[in-house]
Parts: sequence; C-alpha cells; structure tokens
Amino acid sequence: MAIDLKKVLAISGQPGLFEYIAQGRNGFIVEAMESKKRSSVSTSAKVTTLADVSIYADDGEVTLKKVLEDMHAELGDKPAPSSKDNPEAIKAFFAKVLPGYDRDRFYVSHMKKVLDWYSNLARFGSLEFIEEEEEKKEEAAE
Repeated sequence: MAIDLKKVLAISGQPGLFEYIAQGRNGFIVEAMESKKRSSVSTSAKVTTLADVSIYADDGEVTLKKVLEDMHAELGDKPAPSSKDNPEAIKAFFAKVLPGYDRDRFYVSHMKKVLDWYSNLARFGSLEFIEEEEEKKEEAAE
C-alpha cells in the first residue's frame, strides 16, 4: 500500500517515525509506525513532515521522496546500511545513490537520519509513495 509522506512525521526528541491521525484539542494525534501506539503531540513540538524534507545537491535541492526512491532502486529488497556504520561507508553509499549531493551542506548526521527513516519506512510502512495525481484524487474525494 502506498504511503503519503505528507502524513509521515519526524518529531524532535522522539525516536522513529509517526503517522498523522487527526487534529486534537491542544495539538494533534499521531501513531508510532513501529509500536502502533497513539499519542498526542503539542503544537509547540518541532515536527517535520517527510514530504517537506529536501537534500542539498550541487544543482539545487532534491526531495527526500526522490532520494528514498533512488535508495530503493539501488538496494532492492536488501536493507539499507546502518546509521551506525563507518561515516566513510555512509558517504560512499550516498555518493552512489545521490552522486551530486552537496558535500559541504549534507552532513553525515543528516545521512544517518535518512538511513534511519528509510529503514523505518521499509520495516513498518511502505517504500511506495502516493504520487501527486493520487493525492489530488484523495483530496477531492474527502
């Protein structure tokens, strides 16, 4: 089943990824992708949707969705390298997947987050993403 990256959230200070469920009284309700536990998140929490994340590249920015798709094309059904691997191995992997990444602004710490997000999506979600045309159809249906 395809997943909508606009509804997949990374919450600062909380491990893993979360799926947006609904608006709450003092924030919103999310469900942890790994444990499926629901919780509320304050509107003051630093929350990022994966659809809003971009990676610095030599010729502008590349969306996280494109990077994840390229990673999936490179890896197939194999797991992604661990975020705990040697930093040089992580850089070498991203040099294969995204050869034009900006070596001055896309740090190893960012690469580790992307690897963790990819692994979480592969294990608990999907690496198939809703395309823009499908998103528009869903919004029209609501």
